[in-house]
This record gives sequence, structure tokens and C-alpha cells, in this order.
Amino acid sequence: MAQIVVISDCPLLRPGLKQVIDAAPDLRSTFVEPAGEYDVPHADVAVVNLHTGMGDVLGLITRLDRRGCVVLVLSPSVSHDDLLLSVEAGARGYVSQSAAETELLTALRTIASGRSYFSTSFNRHCLDKSHAHITVRERQIIDLVASGATDREIAVQLNISQHTVHSHLDRLAGKTGYRRRIDLARLAMRQDETTGMRPAG
Repeated sequence: MAQIVVISDCPLLRPGLKQVIDAAPDLRSTFVEPAGEYDVPHADVAVVNLHTGMGDVLGLITRLDRRGCVVLVLSPSVSHDDLLLSVEAGARGYVSQSAAETELLTALRTIASGRSYFSTSFNRHCLDKSHAHITVRERQIIDLVASGATDREIAVQLNISQHTVHSHLDRLAGKTGYRRRIDLARLAMRQDETTGMRPAG
């Protein structure tokens, strides 16, 4: 049974979240009042739903990630930039606050299983270029980028030159429109949910 800790500063939302989560036979919720540094107990997933400044949200995501807690952001924002910043801070999922109950439960189970999840609405908005023809080698490079490897580390691990790494990254930029490493990392995180990211061979 997956333990879910919910950090929300919305008193009207908290009872609804508790009811949805606890009604699932494989999930159990614990709530943390939004105060101080958030003394979060051990849990499989932390759901972060805060309406404060984005800086506070990102700081909390980073602290939770450093403690080894997987973070799902339940966000009132539909901003592409907020999604990217959350992923960069360590979030493994991002779901709209207006999502249906079934989608929230799917997201929680997906995150708890070690994968990543992003709402369909964000998929359409942020991943519309993800149907590129990605080769096996490009897939390897994307995965290494997502793990935080530098160009030199990628070259060593794949036994290729840094120039070849740069060439692959240039081709990926042309295929996907993404040049920033965080964007490529986000594509890697969506491998299980985005059919267009399957290697072409």
C-alpha cells in the first residue's frame, strides 16, 4: 500500500483529496499542515499543492527531492514555465488541480511505481513535438542527459567523442525543437507515456 503525504494550503481542497486517496484500496493519505519547513513523515509520494509564490513551491520540491521523497505537483497553474521549473527542481509529476479523480489516482500510482506522469493537458501543450523519429543512440543520449551527465561523461560512457555527442544533440534539437537539457530530460521522463519517444532503431 502506497503512503501518500499531501501538503496543501487549501482548506477546502484537503478533505476532497483525503476522500479520493483513502477510497483507493492501494493508497493511504497523511496530511501536513502548511507551516514552517513542512515536517514531512516518510511516504512513497508527496503531493504538493500550494498557492504561494512559485519560489516557495520550488524550494519545497527541492528539499523533498533531496530527502528522497518523490514529488507530484498538483498545480493551480497551467503555465508551461511552471511545469518546467517544477521538473527542474525535482518533481516527477505535474497534474492540474482541475484533473478528474481518476487521473489523480493514475498519477499517484504511476509516480509510486517509479515512473513519471504529466497531465494530458500539459502533454498537448508541452510535448507536441515529442513524436520525432528518435534513434536508439539518441534515446541513450537523452537518458544520460536526464540523469545529469555532462557531454564529456556521455562521450566516455558511450565510447564516442564529445564532437559526436554535440552532433547528436544538434540533431535532437532539429527533431524536437528542444535545446535545453531540462527539456530533453522532461522528454526522457515521459518515455513510458509518450509513444513518439520510442526508439526507432
